[in-house]
Amino acid sequence: MSEITLDLRALPKAEAYAQLNEHVRAVLAGVDDRVTAMATVSCLVHHAFGHLWTGFYRVVEPGRLLRVGPYQGTLGCLEIPFGRGVCGTAAAEGRTVVVEDVHAFPGHIACDDRSASEIVVPVFDADGALLAVFDVDATTTGAFDEEDRVGLERILAWFGSAPAGVATAGVATAGVAPA
Repeated sequence: MSEITLDLRALPKAEAYAQLNEHVRAVLAGVDDRVTAMATVSCLVHHAFGHLWTGFYRVVEPGRLLRVGPYQGTLGCLEIPFGRGVCGTAAAEGRTVVVEDVHAFPGHIACDDRSASEIVVPVFDADGALLAVFDVDATTTGAFDEEDRVGLERILAWFGSAPAGVATAGVATAGVAPA
């Protein structure tokens, strides 16, 4: 498929996510490398909605440490311990975390002071092991809601249904099952 980057900001969220999910799956058809898929998803989501920061923190020490992976935006935090900040909380708890105002989130890690709201979605493989978390930051408070949670979880489900034998180079897994 030709590399097309969609701008879906003018559409209602549900419609935008439906189009984006279809587009992501078409672009990733035949891809057998998780890092390539992470880079592609980061790019497509980032440009579809024009967010401040969009990307993955990969599990490098299961149950202990996340490290920045493919992303779009300004320099990200390089490492985040499980249980710390929004990303570490989502990783430790194995659930999506939506934060209306990051300044009110206890222990928020400010990688970019312009961030005002955030959504972090855990990414699981076909066996239910945590591969990464997908982090999206916006410059406005209240930018993310239930439609974003549902839309992003659908897109990221690709990693759990990826073809057998998908390369895992550079991606550790942790035995955290989806919530």
